[in-house]
Amino acid sequence: MTPHLPTPLPDVTVVGIGADGWAGIASRARNALAHADVIIGGARQLALLPDGCEAERVAWPSPLRPAVPGLVEAHTGRRIAVLASGDPMFYGIGRTLADVLGAPPLVLPHPSSVSYACARLGWAVEDTEVVTVVGRPTARIAAALHDGRRVLVLSAGAATPADVAALLRDRGFGPSRMRVLEQLGSEDEQCVEGTADGWAAPPGDPLNVVAVDCRRAPGALRLGAVPGLPDEAYEHDGQLTKRHIRAATLGALAPAPGELLWDIGGGSGSIAVEWMRTHPSCRALTVERDPVRAERIGRNADRLGVPALRVVTGAAPAALAQLPAPDAVFIGGGLTAPGLLAACWDALPTGGRLVANTVTLESEALLAEWYRRHGGELVRLAVAHAVPVGTFTGWRQAMPVTQWAVVKSGPVPLDTLTGADR
Repeated sequence: MTPHLPTPLPDVTVVGIGADGWAGIASRARNALAHADVIIGGARQLALLPDGCEAERVAWPSPLRPAVPGLVEAHTGRRIAVLASGDPMFYGIGRTLADVLGAPPLVLPHPSSVSYACARLGWAVEDTEVVTVVGRPTARIAAALHDGRRVLVLSAGAATPADVAALLRDRGFGPSRMRVLEQLGSEDEQCVEGTADGWAAPPGDPLNVVAVDCRRAPGALRLGAVPGLPDEAYEHDGQLTKRHIRAATLGALAPAPGELLWDIGGGSGSIAVEWMRTHPSCRALTVERDPVRAERIGRNADRLGVPALRVVTGAAPAALAQLPAPDAVFIGGGLTAPGLLAACWDALPTGGRLVANTVTLESEALLAEWYRRHGGELVRLAVAHAVPVGTFTGWRQAMPVTQWAVVKSGPVPLDTLTGADR
């Protein structure tokens, strides 16, 4: 959590600036900079100001975010102007300053690189997927790759286009058209074009945006936008919630933007991965006691575009201590571990969801008891696949899965609990 500054709040104005520098700044923003006592910004942004801006110039240190509260507080009592690239509220310093100040500062935006790029390409902004790799893994792009979609990648520097091309080739999108738009809005603006398969351009200007027209290679595995990805999408050793059960499980978990999932007994991580793929703000952590499987979960998360998935290596319930409170819990393994269900239930807030799957009679009996106490929905999921039977075709039944799904409504009266649960 970002600490708030004490009142009275500093006088802060955030000014967006583009690659066109002073010439592209509107009169109100120029006036704010001209009357500031101190101007804080990146070294590149500060260099764009004319000599007529006589305020003290202070460059952001690295890492930036931890330094913001102290740097702003150090200049309390002075008129502070903060420079930001393009629109300060779009992956910019504006959000951090609002958190630090506890109230939104005055923000004077400039057109963002996304607006410039879409204008040059003729793309509708609202139909364009935007992914930033500034301070984030390039693997995040994989979740946005769908045939025919348009993606803008906010670049981390001159090496990003080659990294994007390599990722596209690896994920089966080598035929995708790439355009690298450099120095957008300035007199030095230029575009470098090619395909991911044939990308050989040397590193160019570090101030760039990568535009991708997604084209899936023939024969590449197709990944949809809803839960239930093909089992072949995952590296696994057999510990995998299969596709149809996975889709039903995610439906019961009902992910919503910004929510946190605990995935207990991660196996291959498929439930946590597909929870996070439902929305960019969804968060998940998976608990897996086997170190080999834990590493495999990390690889699956990277490959499928959710590298922020947190993998906790350890046995539940002990490994659950000190974890942030979840909005939902999935238990895919270890149900009979002493105290596991109780620990997960206690961690859930009122309104939180718990879903547990099992194929064993022992765990099924446990779920039936919890269903008796807490209600919810107890279902049995059965899937059969058509397979050859000699020269004919027949059904092969997979092991049925018993699933308990429940929303936590409040404390349970003591007289409904057995002695072992009290």
